[in-house]
Order: sequence, then structure tokens, then C-alpha cells
Amino acid sequence: MLIDAHCHLDFPEFDVDRDDVLARARSSGVERFVVPGTTRARWREVLTLGDRDGIAVCLGLHPCFLDRHAETDVEALEEALKANPTVVALGECGIDARFADTLKAQWRLFDAQVRLARQRHLPLVIHCVRANDQVAKRLRQLAPPAGGLIHAFAGSPEQALAFRRLGFVVGLGGAVTHERASRLRRAVASLDDDGYVLETDSPDMPLAGHRGERNEPARVVEVGRVVAELRDQPFTRVATNSSATATRLFGLE
Repeated sequence: MLIDAHCHLDFPEFDVDRDDVLARARSSGVERFVVPGTTRARWREVLTLGDRDGIAVCLGLHPCFLDRHAETDVEALEEALKANPTVVALGECGIDARFADTLKAQWRLFDAQVRLARQRHLPLVIHCVRANDQVAKRLRQLAPPAGGLIHAFAGSPEQALAFRRLGFVVGLGGAVTHERASRLRRAVASLDDDGYVLETDSPDMPLAGHRGERNEPARVVEVGRVVAELRDQPFTRVATNSSATATRLFGLE
């Protein structure tokens, strides 16, 4: 069994064929899915997906959508988490340093969500772009007890180890399939067997050979095969380890 540990199945890109997308994934051996929340406006769609078999959900406020967040959204997030105890993590939250003009606001929002996750003892799903060292430093300071996932990890072996020491695992997706991602590929080879999960970030983060195409959970199989090659391990071992780590991290049944 495979788990796609991060896929945005609530996004409008899947509105026309969501059931077919899930069927293709399951026919490929992907039987479970973790869907993060990105904005308050989309939490309802995310929670509705959580009523389906095999789909676990998270709620959070994504740093790339600051223009869609309101001052009251963190308070609303706290209430939504209280009202929906089946939510498995807080996220997608984080820092995206490509948007320098909003960094101060991103950090305020991130800190508030980390503190909320700490209060509720929930793992975090963290979007971290060009900010691995800074995010690791903040996590050391705030010390969330339930760890979490550094989604779409693209850093070095040393940065991966720093996150692991903080109780986090890294998410491996389409980026690992690109041959030019040499630093990331070294990090993949260096990880412990319980240090990563496989993900697609569907509909985003296309794999090598699929540029310009909508991504979907079935392709987590391709990600797993590349990870197995980079780690010099059988695909079945990578699939088993990734699924076991995702199950443990998110408390999946």
C-alpha cells in the first residue's frame, strides 16, 4: 500500500474528474491520501473530502495566500480544529522566502500556527521554500511536540538531518525525479528509513517528463521508484517505509 502524504484533491483542477483521479491512484496501488488545507475559504471542501474512505485531512493557512487570509483566520482555525477532531495535522503553513515583501506577515502567521499546533499536540505540515535554516531555527525555539512534515523538501543532507533532529520528516515529491537536483538527491540517499514520506503535491510539482501536465496521486508510484533507485533499495521497501512513517506521523488507522 502507498500513501500520497500531500495532495490538494480539493483544488478546482480536480472538479471535473476527481473520482477518476482517485480510481487511477487506487489502481496503481495508492490507497490513502492526506489533503492539507490552504485557506479558510477551502476548509469546507477539505473537510468534505475527509468523509471519504482513505482520505485524511489537515487544516491550515498557507503562506502564499496571504491576500486571502483575514486577521480572524487563526482564531477561526482554532475553532475549526476543536470542531473537527478527525483532522490529522495543522497545515499547510510555513514560509516562502521567494515573496520577500510579505515575509514579516508570513512569520507572524507561521508562529501563530506553530503555537496552535503545540497547544493541540498536532503535527505540522510545513511549506518551506528557500528558508530551511530559518524555519529549523524557529522550530527549535518554539519546540512543537508532535513534529510534522517538511513538505516538498529541496534542501541538503545537513538540512534534512537538522529537521530530523527536531522530530520532523521530509516530504519527497516530483523534485527528486529531476536529474539536476543533485543536492536534494544526495539528501534522499542520506535519510534514515523512517525519515521521509512520498508525496505528489497534486496538482502541482510535476515530475520529470510531465512538465506542463496536471500532477495527480497515481504518480507517487513514480516518485517512489526514483527514491528507491537513489537509495539503492527495492521499491517495495521504500513504499513500505514511507507508508509506515506517514501512518505514524498522522495517526492513520
